[in-house]
Amino acid sequence: MSDIMFDTSGSSETCKDTLENNKHKLFVKKRRFLERMGCLNKKQNEQNHRQRNTHHRPPPPCHDGASRSSQPGAVRISSACSQNSHSKSSYHKPSSEHATCSDPQLASSAGSSSSLTITVNPGQNTATSTQGEQARPIRTVAVSSPIPGSLDLCNPLKYLAMDCEMVGTGPKGHIGELARCSIVSYNGDVVYDRYIKPTNPVTDYRTRWSGISWHQLVMAVPFLHAKKEILKILAGKVVIGHAIQNDFKSLGYSHPAVLTRDTSRIPLLNRKAGFPEKEVASLKRLTKALFNRNIQTGKNGHSSVEDAKATMELYKVVEVDWERTLASKLQSQREFSETE
Repeated sequence: MSDIMFDTSGSSETCKDTLENNKHKLFVKKRRFLERMGCLNKKQNEQNHRQRNTHHRPPPPCHDGASRSSQPGAVRISSACSQNSHSKSSYHKPSSEHATCSDPQLASSAGSSSSLTITVNPGQNTATSTQGEQARPIRTVAVSSPIPGSLDLCNPLKYLAMDCEMVGTGPKGHIGELARCSIVSYNGDVVYDRYIKPTNPVTDYRTRWSGISWHQLVMAVPFLHAKKEILKILAGKVVIGHAIQNDFKSLGYSHPAVLTRDTSRIPLLNRKAGFPEKEVASLKRLTKALFNRNIQTGKNGHSSVEDAKATMELYKVVEVDWERTLASKLQSQREFSETE
């Protein structure tokens, strides 16, 4: 009996594996039995099964179809406006590498001081990009709205034409005072046309030129009241007139030079009419030469509405070239002032 020996070193591991297998088989057998009997919670099993498979699913999309996480190739449009108290950002998936703005209200706002920044990341989608590919740089395009207070010369609403008629006061009517003022829009519509009662007694109505008689001034508007109405209309506008400084003088008013267009002092207009460039041609002659139309005819005198419309038409003849010349002069003055 003493010669009999047992080698249990290998058999112990085999027994252990066999015991674990038997336990697993028994567990599976009991689980299947409980499932057949309806004692196992199937909902809990389905929930656990979904949780185990979540790492295989992509993140759920947002309401606009974009991923909740930031993706390469997304366009970020941010608007910083001083009037808005809340900052908002929106993300859109572009169809190509270049981003375009199709909303005209976003591209420009005629009097807004907001700034628009468009940032484009032209990288590929993370699902299709390779590890060796280098990320391309981000391109930023800044679109600024017009500077507040700057003049929008492309807006017809900014342009008005004015003409005034005067009567004589004082000894022998040598002092001219305002008796009628007419203002028309860029399209020739009458914006303002009223008879105005001078502050001093009229001694010469100048009917042959002014077209004004005494009965038209009986119920006329007082000068100070009319002046307030007129200056309110002219504020911030480009005022066009023929010898316009005489009209401003009758109002006791000085309009900004950058907003004043005097058709009696435009060499280009004289050149088109066939007159010497330095000549101060009358409104009647310019209208006849360029439009073959007679104005200021008859014994009833001038009509300030007719003259204002004719002045606006003359301005339109040279509008593009004149404004380009004025803009060039203004730019040269700014550059000269910066060098000093």
